[in-house]
Amino acid sequence: SDSAFAYVKAQVDFGPRVPNTDSHRRCSAWLSEQLKRYCDTVIVQSFKVRAFDGNDLNSKNIVGSFNPDLGNRILLAAHWDTRPFADQGDERRNEPIDGANDGASGVGVLLEVARQLAEANPNLGVDIIFFDSEDYGQPDDSPLPRMEDSYCLGPQYRPKNPPVPGYKARHGILLDMVGAQYATFTQEGTSMQYAPELVDQVWRTASAAGFGSYFLFERTKPIIDDHFYINRIAGIKCIDVIHYDFNSGSNFWKHWHTHDDTIDKIDRSTLKAVGQTLLEVLFREIGS
Repeated sequence: SDSAFAYVKAQVDFGPRVPNTDSHRRCSAWLSEQLKRYCDTVIVQSFKVRAFDGNDLNSKNIVGSFNPDLGNRILLAAHWDTRPFADQGDERRNEPIDGANDGASGVGVLLEVARQLAEANPNLGVDIIFFDSEDYGQPDDSPLPRMEDSYCLGPQYRPKNPPVPGYKARHGILLDMVGAQYATFTQEGTSMQYAPELVDQVWRTASAAGFGSYFLFERTKPIIDDHFYINRIAGIKCIDVIHYDFNSGSNFWKHWHTHDDTIDKIDRSTLKAVGQTLLEVLFREIGS
């Protein structure tokens, strides 16, 4: 939990990781170096995509792989960029957010998972992907013409332009907003549509590990997140571990897309619950 928290804080300390900014460039280099410490191979997929506002976003999907020659692979993912505006907040709506939970938390957990895998050296193919240009989607109140699929640009780009031709994985797990205190992760509808068996496996593993207060056996509405495009474009069964807030209007975490998404909101116990569950799922894959 301490290591995962340190990885989250290190990202936040760069400042908002919005494409085309110095903070974004410096953080991408740091993420690549961290993965190189632990993974067998690291591929940085540099690309340019056009956002809803006409800006060309200089982007990097960063991929660290364990045992890249093995065919039986598991995909783990999170996005590392941050929202360029606080469109769900009341103040400073046109300024970028810190993104401690929305972005950095999932990446922090996966960096710690990478560190643990490097120590254990399991006979399992694992690909850890940090997606870019994920959170530059069009705000609901934007006066510009609506752009379809304006979010998740990096997750859409990768399966259409795979760094490894013909890449396939047995299944994938996406982490999104996994660091808040008392977070609750429900069985989200898109995940249940494409990979109900994997949802059941992960939630039962969490429950057996003592994390049932986080991972609730309650089905909730489908959402479009990175996993939607991994399922639809890449054809890889992928689920989303994402904070579901029963009391917010959006049902996302209450500080989603606001300037209150700061490092003080990150809870080590939540990071541990998600990271340990993920590691136990991975190690059970070895014996299956």
